[in-house]
Amino acid sequence: MAQDHDTFDTAMATWQEWQDAPWGRLRYTLAEVNLVRHLDDGTAGGPLRILDLAGGDGGDAIRLAARGHHVTVVDLAPAMLTAAEARAEASGLSDRITCVRADVRTLPPDITAGAFDVVLCHNLLAHVDDVPGTLTTALAPLKHGGLFSVMAINRHSEPLNIAVRRLDPAAALAALDSDRLRNDMFDTDLTLHTAEEVTSLLEALGCQDVHHYGIRTFCDYLTDDARKYDPTYYADLERLELATTALPPYARTARLFQLTARKKTPA
Repeated sequence: MAQDHDTFDTAMATWQEWQDAPWGRLRYTLAEVNLVRHLDDGTAGGPLRILDLAGGDGGDAIRLAARGHHVTVVDLAPAMLTAAEARAEASGLSDRITCVRADVRTLPPDITAGAFDVVLCHNLLAHVDDVPGTLTTALAPLKHGGLFSVMAINRHSEPLNIAVRRLDPAAALAALDSDRLRNDMFDTDLTLHTAEEVTSLLEALGCQDVHHYGIRTFCDYLTDDARKYDPTYYADLERLELATTALPPYARTARLFQLTARKKTPA
């Protein structure tokens, strides 16, 4: 990981404000909708066992647990896990959410041998140096035929974001040749990736049926952030985002990409 857990702990308040903002709400809503496309929601065979790697304070886990699934959240930051446990208790979901403090690069044996139905790897790749190794580790606890979901900042979106938000075409041109992004919230440098390169890695690691979704295809390029807090405007924006998340032309320039895939069953 690029940063230790202390950095993440000190940014908790800012992070929680971000989650409650319109762009944070869209991130979690869209991720849930895209996952549900591929889940049985417990209607056949009972609740699913879900592993949420670098799951932070449980933003994804709470939503999936509310659907009846059992979610194990793994994170290295104690404050994040404490917040996840508090959210689970406040939502009456403590019996469906388990929090484990661990480094995702060296998962404990009970996790790697867990045979989970679903594994989430959301917003982790930007913080690691070894992406193939991280994906290999993340896929290990997933049973054959299980669903894998990975989310990351879309490198293709950065030049567009700079040109539209900062009105700086020179900086946008420079961003075409850069895969780095400064994250002020967590005081760290991030590495950007593309859905195409991660798709190739997933297929090389034994995944199939890869689906590419765009997270926030319009929101981040609308410069009037204050207006996004208006309930009527936000509702319209959410409907637009939901309508375009799976449409290829928009997914390629969305601020984030989400890939879902199935782990192949050996012949």
